[in-house]
Amino acid sequence: MVKRCEWAAKAGELDQEYHDTEWGVPCYDDRMLFELLILEGAQAGLSWSTILNKRETYRKAFDNFDAKKIARYSDKKVAKLLEDPGIVRNKLKVNATVGNAKAYLKVVKEYGSFSDYIWQFVGGKPIQNKWKRMVDVPVSTAESDAMSKDLKKRGFKFIGTTICYAYMQAVGMVNDHTTTCFRYKACK
Repeated sequence: MVKRCEWAAKAGELDQEYHDTEWGVPCYDDRMLFELLILEGAQAGLSWSTILNKRETYRKAFDNFDAKKIARYSDKKVAKLLEDPGIVRNKLKVNATVGNAKAYLKVVKEYGSFSDYIWQFVGGKPIQNKWKRMVDVPVSTAESDAMSKDLKKRGFKFIGTTICYAYMQAVGMVNDHTTTCFRYKACK
């Protein structure tokens, strides 16, 4: 039997696949980094399972997270998105996605890539934690605080420190697999 992090061991098949193949793996791809930033914000107040179940619909609804296209969304397009039952139909979150696409493009212009910008918060390499149990894992850190503060300053929304820390876990900026999890060494 495969030993997983507690949250994944108790989860459904889609969550386990995400844990086993994606969560905690260092990601440097700008489009994927943008996608996960948007999805983490959409998750606020909901379960990650809810977002994973809607992920493919999100990709279709938001032009595969093409920030240039999203930044040009009209009010009509936003209204259409708010009718799509396949995404979280929260007006603030949908509008934040459009605003975040605009802010993202400014960051890319300034830094050359979103990856270069976002990875600076951990010195360019993943933080290797050694948690024995998920209850030991923090919900935020000084790094996620700094990331959240800077993203907010740049106009991003739905990027509080807890969301930023979850994002850091998702994109492998921190390795928060427990030491007993089969993915711990693979993500090290």
